Amino acid sequence: MQTQPQVGILMGSDNDYEIMKETALALRQFDIPFEMTVSSAHRTPERTSKYVREARERGIKVLVAGAGAAAHLAGVIAAETTLPVIAVPIDATALQGLDALLAMVQMPAGIPVATMAIGKAGARNAGIFAAQILATHDAALTRKLDDFKEEMAAGVAKKADALAQRLQADFSN
Repeated sequence: MQTQPQVGILMGSDNDYEIMKETALALRQFDIPFEMTVSSAHRTPERTSKYVREARERGIKVLVAGAGAAAHLAGVIAAETTLPVIAVPIDATALQGLDALLAMVQMPAGIPVATMAIGKAGARNAGIFAAQILATHDAALTRKLDDFKEEMAAGVAKKADALAQRLQADFSN
């Protein structure tokens, strides 16, 4: 496994770690090195800008941003770079992440941000989507993703067989 990070994961607050950890776990599953930090679009705009402007030089190829509430982090990042940016809405307010989701999917033309689902499922998908982006130029990673999809399909088939057996046992009279 190479050690130079290829994916940068940013979160607006350390409170977002338990959700954004899912992105890291997905990347680790595919042996993709990453780095993770806290950087707020509102509280530390200079830090965020510097991180993003220097990302490509450090070998970063994809950026993932998790944020809640007004959720400007992904848009601010996308404004600073041409690297792909993936947004993860965090359930951080009384609106249960809907505010973050709506903020993320309303980027102006020219500032593209791929937006995942709210919360842990979205964070996991962000890691998988980053892997798919990287796999466009990496045959070994493509094979790992193919194997992953096959394993998911096999798991569903196994659950369908178990359900059929359960139905047979419960309703065979």
